[in-house]
Amino acid sequence: MGKGQSKLSKDELQELKKATHFDRKELQQWYKGFLKDCPSGHLDQEDFQKIYKRFFPFGDPSTYSEYVFKVFDKDKNGYIDFSEFIIALSITSRGSFDEKLKWTFGLYDLDDDGYISYDEMLAIVSAIYKMVGSMVKLPEDESTPDKRVQKLFSMMDKNKDGQISFEEFKEGVHLDPTIMSALQLYDGLV
Repeated sequence: MGKGQSKLSKDELQELKKATHFDRKELQQWYKGFLKDCPSGHLDQEDFQKIYKRFFPFGDPSTYSEYVFKVFDKDKNGYIDFSEFIIALSITSRGSFDEKLKWTFGLYDLDDDGYISYDEMLAIVSAIYKMVGSMVKLPEDESTPDKRVQKLFSMMDKNKDGQISFEEFKEGVHLDPTIMSALQLYDGLV
């Protein structure tokens, strides 16, 4: 969207106003900044990873940033365009609780089958632990990714079928203060 243009077209602005929680002026400012950082109009996985490394210098965010990149890259073409970027930013920073919940569920549902398996959750939680490094002191029952996932699964997998549906995830999030605060982490940030 808008590749090679210094401004968004009227139609692009209208579409993004409908799809995000940003107004016209904010969208134009974000677009200008996006083009400054990504003159091609695209953000590839390598550059996306560099952004995460700046925010998490004491850990290794490479794996986690790969997972987040896949959620941003809605059309699965290997890069994030401005539209994908601003929609994801809108959800994570200004979205409703349900929008954030769906976005987060999509992050954990690595194979997009509508369920989070134990292995999928373990992959994401392991990536988070690797990213934050030793910056966070964890309680003993969450001291390893496996312990954390066991705790979450026992809390969320109500029907004990080895996978978490969106409804189970939605209910379980309310029981875990860590996930609740993570969903609200970027509120009002932009």
